[in-house]
Amino acid sequence: MKKIKNLYRNITGKIFGHLSKDIGIDLGTANTLVYVKGKGIMINEPSVVAINRRTNQVLAIGKEAKKMVGKTPGHIVAIRPLVDGVVSDFDVTEQMLKYFIDKVHKESFSLIPRPRVLVGIPSGVTEVEKRAVIEATMNAGAREAYVIDEPMAAAIGARLPVTDASGNMIVDIGGGTSEIAVISLGGVVAAKSLRIAGDEMNEDIIRYCRDEFNLLVGEKTAEEVKIAIGSAHPQEKPLKMSVRGRDLVSGLPREVKINDEDVREALSRSIRIIINNIKTIIEETPPELISDIMQRGIILAGGGSLVRGLDKAIANQTDMPVRMMEDPLTAVVRGTGLVLNDLENLKEVLIDSQYNEKPFR
Repeated sequence: MKKIKNLYRNITGKIFGHLSKDIGIDLGTANTLVYVKGKGIMINEPSVVAINRRTNQVLAIGKEAKKMVGKTPGHIVAIRPLVDGVVSDFDVTEQMLKYFIDKVHKESFSLIPRPRVLVGIPSGVTEVEKRAVIEATMNAGAREAYVIDEPMAAAIGARLPVTDASGNMIVDIGGGTSEIAVISLGGVVAAKSLRIAGDEMNEDIIRYCRDEFNLLVGEKTAEEVKIAIGSAHPQEKPLKMSVRGRDLVSGLPREVKINDEDVREALSRSIRIIINNIKTIIEETPPELISDIMQRGIILAGGGSLVRGLDKAIANQTDMPVRMMEDPLTAVVRGTGLVLNDLENLKEVLIDSQYNEKPFR
């Protein structure tokens, strides 16, 4: 029976393999990026879904849904189906994945796309959270679903020699989670997954404006401040910008001037926690691997690593070289693409998979 199932899987796999495109997905809290085998990164959209609560109808996904955040009537909500890098709303995540899979295949002749899908997930997720991602991917139309640790995918995306007997350290700071990992021989030697990353930094700025200026600002404004003048290390040239919000005393609109020193103070707590955990992982790493890491340096990836001077702040605290990888925002999804291109030889870096034995459901 098992041989028949394997034969059936191989035949259907070849048929659907010709009609569908293998897909790598960085299923992030803030953004979802999709890599298509042979074409590169085709989708980079916010992980936001707008839903009509009266009818449970999905109104918009991705960029169109993000435009609605904070601007919808009571019966329409724009939500993120992932919180801290894990699935919080299974059905909405499934619909979002189906939307992206269909969008990739809309220019092809495939009426029922059945791709192989590789999804990057945080290293600290539970078995239940991992299965939720796989089930959502399968239900969204995948023929085969695989998952890979985000730090492993980021390291592969940075072209680090992850399968060699040498140490590689990656720090991937995304929207919902910060992933710190030491990798050697295709596996994770030591790792830490923190629920403190880009979103928490936005919250830090919101709290600072409320406490210091009695000004209530939104998440979108806080993110704009972080990108425009956020820093983790003193800058040579001072940065300033105007911030608009609601005065908590009068209830009326107000504008204040904020500088990079203010934002640095606001972000100091989150950045200190991330750096302290990097130091903890270094302490847990075998000495032989530390020697390799000192040669190659700590590699930074993810959108959160773009905070000005973060590399200098980490280097000062750890006494190790730190460098930003090229195009850190796409590190994980590029890593999934490289694995898909050589799946047979890189299967050892995957952490789980599932095959669908019923191609028509």
